[in-house]
Amino acid sequence: MENLATKKNWTEEERLELAAQLDADLDQFIDSLEKKRYEEGWPEDRWQEEMDKHPFFMKRAPQPGDEVHPMFEGLQKLKYDPEENTLEELALNYKEDGNFYMKHKKFRMSIYSFTEGIKTKCENPDVLSVLYNNRSAAHYFLKNYRSALSDAQRALFYKPVYTKARWRAAQCAHELNKFDLCTQLCEELLEVDIDHKEAKALLHKNKMKKLDIERNQRKEAAEAKRHLTRFHKLKDALEQRAVKFDDQPINKRPNISEDLLRPKFLPLEDYPVHLDQDGNSLIWPAAFSYPEFLLSDFQQQLPESATMTDCLNTLFAEPLPCDKTLSYRPEAVNVYYENRKVGCVHKVSPNKTLREIVDEKSFFVSGGALLFYVVPKESRVEQEFIHQQRRPMVYS
Repeated sequence: MENLATKKNWTEEERLELAAQLDADLDQFIDSLEKKRYEEGWPEDRWQEEMDKHPFFMKRAPQPGDEVHPMFEGLQKLKYDPEENTLEELALNYKEDGNFYMKHKKFRMSIYSFTEGIKTKCENPDVLSVLYNNRSAAHYFLKNYRSALSDAQRALFYKPVYTKARWRAAQCAHELNKFDLCTQLCEELLEVDIDHKEAKALLHKNKMKKLDIERNQRKEAAEAKRHLTRFHKLKDALEQRAVKFDDQPINKRPNISEDLLRPKFLPLEDYPVHLDQDGNSLIWPAAFSYPEFLLSDFQQQLPESATMTDCLNTLFAEPLPCDKTLSYRPEAVNVYYENRKVGCVHKVSPNKTLREIVDEKSFFVSGGALLFYVVPKESRVEQEFIHQQRRPMVYS
């Protein structure tokens, strides 16, 4: 072997012999090494997971709460360590992160990154204006228009000629119905660029929206005035009739409000007492309860001129589904109302109108509606209802 190594001109056979010898020596060396299992690699069952964590192979940035690879932590430290970066470099690093999140529509993460960049207290106004403007954009896409406007105006503070920030501020002002501010910003944009199509379009849109809202506000104000007039007329009519309410103390002038008049029964809640079109007659919501069956019927709009017989004819135009014995007919029932003030019941004359019934000293409007109880005449149900123990209402 040594003789072969010292020769300058080798034959082909000698070269092959040398190569074979080197291969044999390498195999002998490898075989002489200590046999042990390689344990520094990734586990076979988790290699894909480990690869996704590695900075060189990961497909997405770690999210808050994720386990971070040590090498990634080291790279982060290099990128965000104040000792390794100037304040401006730190701010630009955070801006880069924020732009990355914006690109992937992770607007809340981008707001966090831009905010961290602002917190570095970098003194470069150009960098600060970009950070505020970019954070404004992220807020805008999340429809946080107030925050977006504030950031855009802050960007203009650091860079008064920042067209992007002024355009963003104009958009936010429009969304917040700050019409005068939006007009001012659009006009400033057009002073710089008279062909700014978006600013022209927004200026027109802003003007139309302002006119539309002002028109709607006038309509709402007029309707509110009409509503208030109707309520005062209704209140006067109730006071003239001396209508009494069971949830207000006796011997005191009732404090009539819309809440007091709003029916507490679900099928009637959209039909409070009101005056008819002529403004002369009250229209009442009414509930008719059947103690025997523990159910009720509701009449949403009964004129006060209607008699109780009229009401019963309407109620029993068709038989009650639960009345198997046909005991509930207009001529076969009695109607009562309950005076919860003193804890007793009163029979209603079928020929009386609702106005006459409401005028009775013992009648009280209950839960914003007229409440009656219907029972078969001379029946066990009627006797049990009449003699049912009742407690008077107590007011503190």
